[in-house]
Amino acid sequence: MNPILAILKEHNIDDAQVKELFQTLTENPLAAMGVITQLGIPPEKLQQLMGLVMQNPALIKEAVDELGLDFSKVEAAKAQLKP
Repeated sequence: MNPILAILKEHNIDDAQVKELFQTLTENPLAAMGVITQLGIPPEKLQQLMGLVMQNPALIKEAVDELGLDFSKVEAAKAQLKP
């Protein structure tokens, strides 16, 4: 299992919330930060999660693929954030 998804499951984040988080991430990465803070993950685990993503951004693609979402939307959202 993808380590991002494993951390979310470890904190009893249900499948619907995980899918909502990644759906938001694919549509609006900045809004995803708001969603993730509402999940109630302890700050130290949230920091670990962010560290994983920073060290290995490919984990996001793996998680999106594992959830059956469209990664091209993540790329499009990322392009919108660049000046």
